[in-house]
Amino acid sequence: MGDFIAAEAHRMSQPKTITEPTAPLEPTRALPNDELTRPRPTVQFRAAFLSGASPQPASELEAQLRKRLRASALVVVAFAVTEICISLPFALPRLRIAPWEAFTHAGGYLGIFFLIGCLDGVVAVQLSPRRPTTLARLRALEWLLVGPVLAYSGWSAAVILTASLPAIVRAPTTFAHAHCLPWSLLVVGYGVLIPNTWRRCAAMVGLILLVGYLPDVLIVLGHAVPAATAFLYLATKALWLGVAGAIVVYGAYRIEILHKEALAARKLGQYLLKQRLGAGGMGEVYLAEHVLLRRPCALKLIRPERAGDPANLLRFEREVRTTATLTHPNTVQIFDYGHADDGTFYYVMEYLPGLTLAQLVKRHGPLPAARAVHLLRQVCGALREAHAVGLIHRDIKPANVIVCERGGLHDVVKLLDFGLVRTQEVDPDGERLTQEGTLAGTPAYMSPEQASGSEALDARSDIYSVGCLAYVLLTGQPPFAGRSAVRMLAAHLYESPALLTSQCPGVTEELQAVVLRCLAKEPAERFASAGDLERALANCCTVGPWTEEEAACWWRSDQVRAMGPCAED
Repeated sequence: MGDFIAAEAHRMSQPKTITEPTAPLEPTRALPNDELTRPRPTVQFRAAFLSGASPQPASELEAQLRKRLRASALVVVAFAVTEICISLPFALPRLRIAPWEAFTHAGGYLGIFFLIGCLDGVVAVQLSPRRPTTLARLRALEWLLVGPVLAYSGWSAAVILTASLPAIVRAPTTFAHAHCLPWSLLVVGYGVLIPNTWRRCAAMVGLILLVGYLPDVLIVLGHAVPAATAFLYLATKALWLGVAGAIVVYGAYRIEILHKEALAARKLGQYLLKQRLGAGGMGEVYLAEHVLLRRPCALKLIRPERAGDPANLLRFEREVRTTATLTHPNTVQIFDYGHADDGTFYYVMEYLPGLTLAQLVKRHGPLPAARAVHLLRQVCGALREAHAVGLIHRDIKPANVIVCERGGLHDVVKLLDFGLVRTQEVDPDGERLTQEGTLAGTPAYMSPEQASGSEALDARSDIYSVGCLAYVLLTGQPPFAGRSAVRMLAAHLYESPALLTSQCPGVTEELQAVVLRCLAKEPAERFASAGDLERALANCCTVGPWTEEEAACWWRSDQVRAMGPCAED
């Protein structure tokens, strides 16, 4: 017992190694600026690799294997149908005399090709994209595809070899080369079409070559073939089959290495980039997947060369960190952020398959007033929380608001892309976190003070943009559409928008008054806060409610969905 206590005391006294968390921690608060510059202690990280793990994610391997197996099955079916068509004329004369003999032996073994074609047709149906499957089931279907082809190839090769024994005695090397060709094509076809690790490819290629070589050994040694001739034939065939197998296995090895390199290039920390969803002024958005959790997410990259001044990238990171504290259900949730090795800043947000308001209006035209009010109230809810912590969005537009299904509810709004968010906080040097005196945003939705480059932006600037958003939802176009960017900015400063009732008869005077108040030129004439605007929209009683049943019915009838949050127009 004393020895155990002494050993435990010695172990506890040893330096500890901190292991990196397997999943990123979601930021929950904005760090003070002094914490950003404070030196951090050195931390050692320990990485563990799973032996025998697939070089690519299981979902990606399954999709690739399904596609390749289905293509291979269809090729075999086409080959079987072609052989039947070629052999059928030779089989017809025998049908009246010996139907079974004609079916099994005539021309090109009609029965065998018929059975192989049917079997691989079933495999192709089972591999339909609509049918759920697993990697184990795909490998079973692979055996179902390869097994009959391999059995037929071995049987036919044995029949041909038995009939060719006299000729092999005369020219063993010539026939060895000829008999190698079909098996070489078979292993090359398998190596190219079926995705595998190089070890599994080596095992399967070895099995195929064994089926192609073992019958030759048994037939040649079992018949009266001279020893020298048998040795020359078998050695020549073994040599060329070995060369073909080695080339295929080496190719599989190189493909595996290249795939690992490509996979590493597509990874950012714990995230694997799947496909590009869109691009904006400062970055690109990708559909990504957490490597361990298998959770789909949207990942936005901000590259240093596109950010311009390095200070912009630092300010953007601070703003993202602050935005990550927002928890309103109508605000896109930020899960993680970090830097790549080349200095690229990225942040990860929830993936929202749905329609942006821009796509919704483009595909289906202006919305009913009740639905527009329902969506706008949710936007106001997201802005109410952001404004309460001093964040001004500055880029509210239809492309930055997505409508989706979440938690069993339909027509759920998510406010996206806080990339131009402006905070009213000041750093220790007296500089705002967002560059002042710059014109940022989308001209069609800028408030007059934003269009003039004013530094005095507050929550009422976003209220104006919400008014422009409401105008689009109700009429199908922004207030001053059809103008150049410069003339549009001037219109925001000096012109009044056309009345909604003149363009959309379904809009009530009550709702029009709310929208036009949002579009007032002077900030003091607009709603003071997003909460006030939300209450005004809720009090538009003449509009009527937009119920969950109506929303669910609409989503069931809409068959075309746009994929990709934050895809900027």
